[in-house]
Amino acid sequence: MIRDENKRLGVLVESVLQSAVLDSGRMRLRPVDLDLHGVITEVARNTNILAERRNGRITTDMKAELAHVMGDRIHLANVLYNLVDNAVKYCEKEPRIVISTTSNTSGISIAVQDNGIGIAKTELKRVFERLYRVPTGNLHNVKGFGLGLSYVKSVVEGHGGRIAVESEPGSGSTFRITLPFEHANTTAPARR
Repeated sequence: MIRDENKRLGVLVESVLQSAVLDSGRMRLRPVDLDLHGVITEVARNTNILAERRNGRITTDMKAELAHVMGDRIHLANVLYNLVDNAVKYCEKEPRIVISTTSNTSGISIAVQDNGIGIAKTELKRVFERLYRVPTGNLHNVKGFGLGLSYVKSVVEGHGGRIAVESEPGSGSTFRITLPFEHANTTAPARR
């Protein structure tokens, strides 16, 4: 577990460096044949300790019949780590997080659903903006710079995918990622 966490922290440093790359132009993706169910299982296992510390849990519901894409393992794992980390941080009760998948002929969909504080409809359109942090009212223990979801969107779009969020205050959030089965781009356009 310590080795996996150490590895994840190294990957996190990589994502910070990639954020700097976003400023300079293009993010370099290194796509390989990737089993997303394997990545999701690893992320759920490695982050479950965060939820367990607060008497919560992370579960998976992988129903996608096809789970292989051409993708950058490090960046796609970081996307999931970021979404799960946010789900735990922005929950005032015992975190219950479900990572689920479905697929069709064109691609795979991954949903990260939580029981957190939720996001007001007026804020939803801005959550993927760089340096934007949703006001959290009296929840002051959440640290961050507002780079995570911007990075997530850049990685997803760099893989030819889309990301959307559904949320209501007090009812949690669901982030949905759709990735095509076709090959990923090797460079992602920078987001400004």
